[in-house]
Amino acid sequence: QVQLVESGGGLVPAGGSLRLSCAASGRTFSSSPMGWFRQAPGKEREFVAAISLKPSTYYADSVKGRFTISRDNAKNTMYLQMNSLKPEDTAVYYCAARNTGAGVSGRPKEYDFWGQGTQVTVSS
Repeated sequence: QVQLVESGGGLVPAGGSLRLSCAASGRTFSSSPMGWFRQAPGKEREFVAAISLKPSTYYADSVKGRFTISRDNAKNTMYLQMNSLKPEDTAVYYCAARNTGAGVSGRPKEYDFWGQGTQVTVSS
């Protein structure tokens, strides 16, 4: 079992930066592929970035070159550094984890554990 808590969201002007954190409890964090997703009002939850155990990283085309996903297994924490933010990045951001032994994925339905979400608002 993994419990996830996001933090670091807020209001930022376009072009600004934020760093989201996802603190995980449970002894399986280091063996769990992790991901960030986001959901804007009236839209489906969409993939943002994912990180494997190696770690290898994967990004949605819309954030590639602007966002960086990382993990610190010693701290049981995953991060999402977001630079050059745009108004279209406005959404609730969720961190998610897959069960031990699973591969990294961009599909929300394949994740087993979710945080409560943190709001990111980018003003124009």
